[in-house]
This record gives sequence, C-alpha cells and structure tokens, in this order.
Amino acid sequence: MTRDAATQAQVDAAHPDRSTWLSANAGSGKTRVLTDRVARLLLEGVEPQNILCLTYTKAAASEMQNRLFKRLGGWAMLDEPTLRAQLLELGAERIPDLATARTLFARAIETPGGLKIQTIHSFCSSILRRFPLEAGVSPQFREIEDREAELLRETVLDAMARGPDAPVVRDTLRVLGAGALDGLARTIMDKADAFAAGWDEAAMRDLLELSPGVTTDSLMADLFGRDNAEIMRDLIAVCQTGGTNDQKAATRLAEIDFNAPNAKTLATCQSLFLFGPKTKAPFGAKIGTFPTKALREAHPDLTDALNDLMQLVEATRETFLALAALDRARTLHAFAARFIPAYRARKVTAGVLDFDDLITKTRDLLTDPKVAQWVLFRLDGGIDHVLVDEAQDTSPTQWEVVRLLTEEFAAGVGAREDVERTVFVVGDKKQSIYSFQGADPEAFDRMRDYFKNRMDAASKTLQERELLYSFRSSDAILRVVDATFVGDLGEGLGRVNHLAFKSNLPGRVDLWPAIPEPEKRDDNLPWDSPVDEVAEDAPDVQLANRIAAEISRMKREETLPVETRDGLRSRPVTEGDILILVRSRKALFHEIIRACKAANLDIAGADRMQVGQELAVKDIKALLAFLALPEDDLSLACVLRSPLFGWTEQELYTLAHHRPEKTYLWAALRDSTDHPETLAMLGDLLKQADFLRPYDLIERILTRHDGRRRLIARLGQEAEDGIDALLAQALSYEATAVPSLTSFLTWLDTDAMEVKRQMDAQGNRIRVMTMHGAKGLEAPIVIVPQTRKRKDDHRGTILSSSAGPLWKMSKDGWPDAVARLVDDELAAEQRESMRLLYVAMTRAEKWLIVAGAGDMGDELTDSWYNIVANGIEHAGANDAMAGAMKIRRVQTDGVDWDLPPWESGPSATGSTVAPPIFAPLAPIPPARTLSPSDLEGAKIVPGDPAGDDRDAALASCRPPPRTRPKACCARWAPMPPPLRRSIPLTGSIRRSSGRRPRT
Repeated sequence: MTRDAATQAQVDAAHPDRSTWLSANAGSGKTRVLTDRVARLLLEGVEPQNILCLTYTKAAASEMQNRLFKRLGGWAMLDEPTLRAQLLELGAERIPDLATARTLFARAIETPGGLKIQTIHSFCSSILRRFPLEAGVSPQFREIEDREAELLRETVLDAMARGPDAPVVRDTLRVLGAGALDGLARTIMDKADAFAAGWDEAAMRDLLELSPGVTTDSLMADLFGRDNAEIMRDLIAVCQTGGTNDQKAATRLAEIDFNAPNAKTLATCQSLFLFGPKTKAPFGAKIGTFPTKALREAHPDLTDALNDLMQLVEATRETFLALAALDRARTLHAFAARFIPAYRARKVTAGVLDFDDLITKTRDLLTDPKVAQWVLFRLDGGIDHVLVDEAQDTSPTQWEVVRLLTEEFAAGVGAREDVERTVFVVGDKKQSIYSFQGADPEAFDRMRDYFKNRMDAASKTLQERELLYSFRSSDAILRVVDATFVGDLGEGLGRVNHLAFKSNLPGRVDLWPAIPEPEKRDDNLPWDSPVDEVAEDAPDVQLANRIAAEISRMKREETLPVETRDGLRSRPVTEGDILILVRSRKALFHEIIRACKAANLDIAGADRMQVGQELAVKDIKALLAFLALPEDDLSLACVLRSPLFGWTEQELYTLAHHRPEKTYLWAALRDSTDHPETLAMLGDLLKQADFLRPYDLIERILTRHDGRRRLIARLGQEAEDGIDALLAQALSYEATAVPSLTSFLTWLDTDAMEVKRQMDAQGNRIRVMTMHGAKGLEAPIVIVPQTRKRKDDHRGTILSSSAGPLWKMSKDGWPDAVARLVDDELAAEQRESMRLLYVAMTRAEKWLIVAGAGDMGDELTDSWYNIVANGIEHAGANDAMAGAMKIRRVQTDGVDWDLPPWESGPSATGSTVAPPIFAPLAPIPPARTLSPSDLEGAKIVPGDPAGDDRDAALASCRPPPRTRPKACCARWAPMPPPLRRSIPLTGSIRRSSGRRPRT
C-alpha cells in the first residue's frame, strides 16, 4: 500500500526484526511508534512476557499501555476486511492468521507477568524483589517518600552531632555557615557515587594546581616573615599621621597580631592592598594608590618596600584560594565519608530504599562477580526485546543498567541464543531538560555508538533513523522554531529541522511588545502598608493583566482552525485551549493566576501546590490547633473567620472586644448565646479530639460538619486537591507515628509537602504550569511570558571534577581551577536553557504567543525574548494587531486563518450533550419475604407429635395472624417436658413464648 513520507518513516522505525536507534522531533509520534513496534512484535509471535518497555514517567507508561490495549482490543472486534486493512497500515508485511491477531489482547492480559511497560525505577524494583538476598536488600523493602527521607536524614545528623562524629559536623558547619545542613546532606546523597572513590588529596592538588609541599602555614610564614612584619609596623605608624582613610587603615592593621598570622590577617591585608572585584584591575595590587599620595612622597623607602609586599600578596592570592578550596574539599569528603554509610545503615534498618537506591542496587547486582552471571542468565531467559522511551532523559547509571540487560543481545550466546533479540531506543536530545535528575544528553550519543559497535562486532545491524515530521504543530510555528535555534543558539540541541505534516493547517506566532521596567520613584506609602505588596505598575503585574485581558478578548473575538470531515473550519476560542508556560513559579506565575481569576476566567490553578500554603489547609490546621489548645485565641479567631464558620469581621470584633479582661476568646464564645451552631460544632469536636485519630478528626470536620462543602464553595474547586492531600498526609503520619493531635500539628509545620496536579485532565480551564511539567503535553494556544533577562548563577553547592566533588565557595573566592569548572557547568546550564525554550515553543499546535516584561538585556543571548524575536524576524514576521496592541506576527503562508464556522464544534460556553432517551421502566415486582418453610431441607424435627405429616407439623408451628404469645405456647403443652427442652426454639417462637433462651 502507498503511505505518505511521515507514516512510512514511522513504519520503518517500528520494524520488529531490527534493532533501532531513533531520533525524533517534538510531536513526531514517538509513543505511536513504540506502540506499533510492540504490536508488531506480538504479531510476529513474541510472547508478551519477553518484551520490556522502559519509560521515563508513570504517566508515559500508563499512556503507552492504554494505547496498546485499545489497539489490541479493537482488533478483537473488527471484521476481516477492516482488520486486514489495519494490519497492512501498521506495516505487517506478512499478514498472520487473523484469529491470532484477535487473541493478542487476551494473551497480553492473561500471560503470567504480562507486558512489562514500566518506568526504569519500577523495573529495578521488580528485579530487587526477585533477587533480594543476592542484592543485599530486605525481601519486603519499600520505597521511601521524600518526607520520610528528610526525617531519616535529620535523625542521622542528630546522631552524628551527639556522637563521636561531632568534630566533623562542627567543621562542616563552620564552613557551611548559615546554609542548611540537611540540604548539603541531600546533595551528597545525590552524588554518592562520586564520593565512593574516597578522598585523594594528590589528585585534588593536581586539579587545583598546588605543589605537594605548599601549605597555608608555609605561605603565611613567607608572607608575614620578620622583614614584612617590620614593614607592617612602620606602615601603621606612618598611616596614623595621615588623613582619614590612612588612619582607618592603620586601625585595621593595628588589630592584627603579625607574630601569629591567621586567615583574618590575610583577609585584612588583601582588602587593604588589593583592588576589589568590580574594579578595572580586579584583585590587583594598589601600586601607586596606597597609602595616600602625601604619605607615599614623604616616605619613599617605605613605599618601595610596601609595593613589593603588595605584589607578593597579589601573587600568593591564587595559591591561598586554592588551599582554601582544598581545605573545604577535605572537610566535605570527611563529612560525606561518615554521613553516607550512617544514612545507608539507617535505611537498611528501616527496610527502605529511595529511587536512586533502586538504580544503584540493581547496577551493583548486575555487576557483582559472585552472582551477576547467574542473575543475568535468569533474566536472559525472559527478555528478548528491550524498548527505551525518552532516552535523552536517562542518566548514566540508568544507561549502565540497560547496557547490562542487553549485553548478551549481540553476543550470540545466552539462555535464548536461538531467538532474534532487538533493542529499540527513541529519544530527542533537544528535549533533555532534567539534568537536576541526572539526565545527560551527551550519553544519548555515547550509548548509540556503544550499541552500534556491539552490533557491528556481532555482524548485526543497528539502524539509525529520524522522525522529522511533526503531527502536532503548524508550519508557522515550526518555521519560527527552526529559525530560532541556529548557529551558536542551537548548540546542545543537535540538528534542528522540522517538517509540518499538516502543511495546510493555519498557524500563528505572535510576539507581544515587551513591558519595560518602570521608572524608579519614591514610595510614599502609608506606614501600615504590607512590606511585600506588589505595585500596580510592576512589570509582572502589568503582563499578567495583559494576558488576562487578551484571553478575554480572544474568547469574544478570535477563532481557532479545526480539522473536520468537511475540511478546515473554525470555532471560538475557549479557556481549555490555552496553556501558559512559565520558567519558574515566581511572582509572574502567581500574578497570572490572580489576574485570570479577577477576569472571571476558568483557570485550573497552579500545577504544583505547597499543601501547607493552601487556604483550605490553613483553615483546617487552625481548627486543629484550637482543638489541641482551646486557649489559642489566634487560631480560634482564624477559624471563626474561615469558611468553616463564616463569621463576619464585625461579629468577631464584637465577641473579642466586649469580653472581660484577661478572658480567653473561647470562654467568651462559650458564655455567648448568639452563635449556637458554632458552639455545637466546636463542642462536639472538643469532645472527640482526645479520642479520634487526626485523620478521623479531619474527616469529621469535613463530612459530619459539612466542612468540605463550605471550603469548596468559598475557595473554589481547586481547594479540594489541598484537602485530599491533607487527608493523605494524616494517613501517612499515622502509619509511621503514634497518633497524637499535637505531634501531628508539629509534623505538619515541619513538612513542605508538594502535590502535583494532573494538568492534562483539567477540563475546559486555562492551565498555568512550568515548562518542565509540560513535557509531553500540548495545547492549541501556548503563551510563553517569562522571557526576561536572568542572572547566570550556578545552581548547587557541589561541583563535579575529575578529582572528585568540590565544595563551591563564594564567587570572589574561586581559584582559577574552580572558576573553569563553574564556567563549564554554566555553559551546560545555558545549553539546557535553550532546550527548555525549545520544549516550550513546541507545545503549541496552532498559535504560539511570546511575551515579556522587565529587563530584556541589550545582547541577543541576554534573554529568551531577544532570541525568539530574532527567530521571528528571520521567519518573515509582519506587523499585526491583537485588539488594540501592535504585535509582530508570523503566519502559515497561503492559508487563511479566518475559516467558515464549524457548526458542530464546541462553543465558548462548552458543548451541550443531549440527554439520553430511555423507554419506560418495567414495573418492579413486589418483594416477597422468604419464610423458613420455603427453604430446602427437612421440615419435621424428630419426635414431632405430627409424626410424618409434613403439613400438620408446619401448621402447628405457624402462629395465626395477630395471635397472642400464649396461643402459640399452648400448642406445645401436649409434649413431654424433657422433649420440649431438647428442641431448640427458633427466634419467632422465642418472641412468641416470651421466654429467654437458655445459655
């Protein structure tokens, strides 16, 4: 059959008999290719349990599994011509028995073990559970949550601070200063592999360009020897006769003991004798400028000697900085050498593993010479085809696990050497944006070369293919993307070349004018104004208001092109069409949500929320705090004003103002008769607070006292996410601690739990989220507003180097070797920044809008705004109008945006679904009570006076209607007393006789 070029590229890439390395552009259908390849493998007779699909996220694994099962399930229901046509379209050259194709769904569901479509963490967890003794883990281990891991680290740090490792902790804190020790410990565990080699001082000295014998003491002796100390004393005496600045210098020098120089001595001399970091000659000697001219001319001999000393201070500064970096690195490694094993031992005791442990334990298991071959042989018998999705986000350690799993594929030996085994890897270097999770885009190319070499050595083929066609974005968007990432701007992205599959689809790229920084003005605000209040003319506020106003206008005036059976049509813009992507959740992020709510736009809220910062959670916490301590007036006042009770400001003021002096607010409320409902609710909760667990108490507030409905009615539907997260926290707390309301409140106050909303299922509402969170999503209209100039600050506190981790110090204290490491990492961060911009721009289907506010910088690379503006101009931008705003716009050539309306399309108010029409229900037959005589089995008790007469026996035990109890008992009178006692009475007879059953 004849296929278009885009579909043929997908079919070729999904060929089941070939190992494939696939580079795919954004929107090119990577998930479909993966699904097609698995379906074709099943059609070729591969057993489902022999296929392993590794994805990056649980959502991606679920999406792929759902697509695959939907396709296989559809095959089971199709007629023969349709099924045959679908198999041909899939690329199956050899059409199998159609009955076999129809049974694939059942095979995939019912096969023991089933299809392995999972994240690499989940897969490693399954391996460790299968070989726990070999891996050295508990057979019943569990994955640790972030909150529990934080508490575990704090426990280890407390134990170290109180134990024999206390000196190491003190040295670390001395260097760390005001930083958080837990943050350093978390970073150390993230780089635990780098610390595994231990401390190698010789290698670190080579890196820092330090001679083996150079120490701080030896440099101090050279710098502050007897002759130089004499110069310092003469300089002090001379400066005391000079001007104000000279006298200040003399005072500072006089405070130093040159006979016992230390770090403070060196710092004082460097600040007096060297220029500052922002001068024309940073950290150069002040030759000819210190001391003042009059003193220099009056004491020429001292000036010459001082100049030599200042040049010596300048020359030794780099060595002192390198020695300081060495000392910090030594302290860091000493702390890590004690913390890492202590933390790991605690995890073993608790029977928990974190996500990094899952990977490293699996890698260690597969490389352990004692058991690796046996484990690989067992695994080798179950995996014939490995598929890796989103390979650009795979870390080097994860790649090592994949390499070990597939090592036998090209060796020609193993448990299944008679089976053709393949590797399929798909990824896009341009979308590698998770370096903070260990992703290495360069590893994508390195692993491609590794697999290619392995396949070539085994006389096999690794086909390398590209998917250039985008099924998502219009031609206008793709042209701007290609024009943006050119030359040095595309460094780190590889080749940026896109083809639009929907070449006739109308598309737009708009560049709004940047909002400049306002002029500085004196703030004459009232003394009681909030210190963090944002000014109305702040750039972020102006941009947020502009976005909200434009969305409102677009809803009223603009349309979107849609593809229908009748060709291209248009429909009104709705809130659900719009995705707003920001770089970080800073001021602009929250201002956009505020502005959209103020404009009465349906918005889904933040993509991530801090549970403790949600208003609904704060209200519930305030109520719990009051229940734990009724004398807490502030908590009670907050609760009364909350939606849980709905008091007005006047009602609260009246109660608080008119209470007797030194009386608690609760006592005043209890003596009041104006609020019986409030008293009843608080009284009930106070009675239950000492007896209910935190979860049950919160549930009582939300359900029995209608708290959930009241909070959602006031705060909106998004408050429900915070409430549910709080309930989940309560359950998590009760699973690890003795339930106590007071300790639960303390636990909440020390927790910074963050909940991620599923933004791909927010209905017809505006979505505002970060670009990292939008990976894999798309929308008809995408707005990118956070494009201003950013400071190039290096993230993190620990630097990686060939000699081991280094502890980064302040910028002015970097030796040249450390500065080069920082520059390399800053360059890597800049390349990732460009990849992040690529991800943001390629989320758009039909309309991309780029805006900005604040300082955009003067150079091209200063800001994203300048970079996109340059790309838009090279793509052929023209002036256009967005309402009353003049913009620059790129449109799809030769295609009209304004199209005939689509009558069946969704309207601005959403689509209307006709109610179903059902036939009248059949009458419900009356229920009939089943009597004991209707049940199966014998109906005559042995010894019954009626003998074998069944009807007579049943009649004698069936009391007539409305008969008094004595009438039934009278029928038993002819029976001998011993026989009556031996027959157990039924419930009806007991009630009729009025007798209590014997026990």
